Amino acid sequence: MAQDPGVKAKSPQTKSESKPFKVLTSGRRITIQSNQDINRIMAWTTTGHRVVEQTSFDSPSYSFTIPNTEKFLFVMIQLKNGKYYTEKIGAQ
Repeated sequence: MAQDPGVKAKSPQTKSESKPFKVLTSGRRITIQSNQDINRIMAWTTTGHRVVEQTSFDSPSYSFTIPNTEKFLFVMIQLKNGKYYTEKIGAQ
């Protein structure tokens, strides 16, 4: 039985795009540095509790401290150009 040659052409292609920001951790302190201004940032725990929500501050970096009980956080960053990025961050 022959395979359809169109299947390969229809497969999604992954494009590796570098993120325009860095997430730096130092113990419980999280710092996000970007090469563009950050318009909005949200961070929440794995149980869904919101730790940080900051809007319209237009700065290329932001720092915050996470609660002692959390080992992981999810962070959503919106840059000035309107693009959204999400990251899962582990803390010590």
